[in-house]
Amino acid sequence: MTRVLIADDDLMRAGLIELLTADPKIEIIGQASTGREAVERARRLEPDVVLMDVRMPNLDGIGATRELSRAAPEVRVLILTTFEQDDYIFDALRAGASGFLLKRTRPEELIAAVHVVAAGDSLLSPSVTRRVIDRMAQQPTP
Repeated sequence: MTRVLIADDDLMRAGLIELLTADPKIEIIGQASTGREAVERARRLEPDVVLMDVRMPNLDGIGATRELSRAAPEVRVLILTTFEQDDYIFDALRAGASGFLLKRTRPEELIAAVHVVAAGDSLLSPSVTRRVIDRMAQQPTP
C-alpha cells in the first residue's frame, strides 16, 4: 500500500483524492492546503509520497519540499503543478523533489507516477524532461 498526502490549495484536491483512491494500492492518509500544513502533516503521518503543488500560501511547495527533504528524507515529494517554468522545475529538483508533473498529466500516468516515486525512482513530465536535457546540454563540460 502506498500512503499519500495531498498538498494543494485549491479544489484540485478533491479530484486528486477521487482519482488516486480508484487505485486499491493507494491510500490517502491526509491533505493540506498550505505548505506549512504539508510539512507538519507529513512529519506526523509519515506518508510514502507527498503530492505537492508549487503555489500555496504560508510556505510554497518548493520551500515545503526543502524542509521535508531535511526533516524526513524518506518521504518522497512529487510536484504536481500547472506551471512549467524553469525556475520552478530546477528549484523543486534542487529542493529534493523526486518528480515534477504537470496537472495536465493523464490520470493513469499520475497513478503510475505515484508508484514510481514511492518505489524510490524519479519521474518528470516529458516536456519537463526536455527542459532539463536542454539546460544540461548548455552546461560546460567539466
